[in-house]
Amino acid sequence: MNPSDDELASLADVAIRAATESGEMIARSRPTEIGHKDGGVSAASQVVTEIDRRSEDIIVGHLAPTLEPFGLGLLTEERADDGGRHRTDAFWCVDPLDGTLPFVEGASGSAVSIALVRRDGTPLLGVIVDPVTSTRWHAIRGLGAFRNGSAWSPPEPSTSRPLVVYADRRFLAGDDAGALVGALEDVARGIGRDAVDIRVGAGAVMNALGVLDHAPAGYLKLPAPAGGGSLWDFAATACLFTEVGAPVTDIHGEPLDLNRTDSTFMHHRGVVFATDAALADALRSLHPRGS
Repeated sequence: MNPSDDELASLADVAIRAATESGEMIARSRPTEIGHKDGGVSAASQVVTEIDRRSEDIIVGHLAPTLEPFGLGLLTEERADDGGRHRTDAFWCVDPLDGTLPFVEGASGSAVSIALVRRDGTPLLGVIVDPVTSTRWHAIRGLGAFRNGSAWSPPEPSTSRPLVVYADRRFLAGDDAGALVGALEDVARGIGRDAVDIRVGAGAVMNALGVLDHAPAGYLKLPAPAGGGSLWDFAATACLFTEVGAPVTDIHGEPLDLNRTDSTFMHHRGVVFATDAALADALRSLHPRGS
């Protein structure tokens, strides 16, 4: 699929309407049905509520009319993967409520995330809504990044802030947590910062957005033998990072595998978001080459 700029802008408008309506619903809702699903290995990837499903219904209602006219597939978190993403030139990739765990806890850190991804894994557009603040970001490949409808670029790095590193809750729960913290402190010193501020608790989407707002910063997911972090967790923010010129790669410095054939999980190659290339290199170095 090689849509024109006008076609991408039109599809982005559809996704913006979907994410906005969904975010408004989430903002006025509290979960009453909290369940668990199979798949991930962490509590964050297993918890699901009726709000997740209501959000998905809203979004799919907006996106469905675009599928046949544009020849698009659809991948959503709460519905079975029908494999259509491998048969169409591009597909919608939807996380109707990223950060369900903080949402259940009544904390910030959740988001609505909608991306359009080309079959080769290239993100073509991304739309994100924070239901807590009603802030909206969107990006269109080659056309830039926007916040609340206006052209947007991240703030310049602070000269006094410590290195900020976003991570999932499991990051500090393993036996190697102490070693990882020590390694991150070394990274901070290497870029002239005297401390590292490790932030956990939010979903993947808001973790990535936090990176852009708190430079110098990064979001790190090291490869794991199994478990969480799926295509829909990273597709929209990958587009946003690309459009603002910030690096987003796997742990080996390659583009994210946003349409892997054998799974929707991303644990196989890890994920690195960063505010600059030197910091991305330093974060990737925490994982031994060849592992």
